[in-house]
Amino acid sequence: MFRAIADVLRQIGGAIATVVTLPFRALARLFGGASGSARGRRA
Repeated sequence: MFRAIADVLRQIGGAIATVVTLPFRALARLFGGASGSARGRRA
């Protein structure tokens, strides 16, 4: 019972984490790609 509740909470937390971090990751990729292309590509 408690394990099932913990699993549900863990899944919800993971979903919220991904939704919250996705925009920041996209912004970092945009700015990182723009500045990186100007200086040359990083390995």
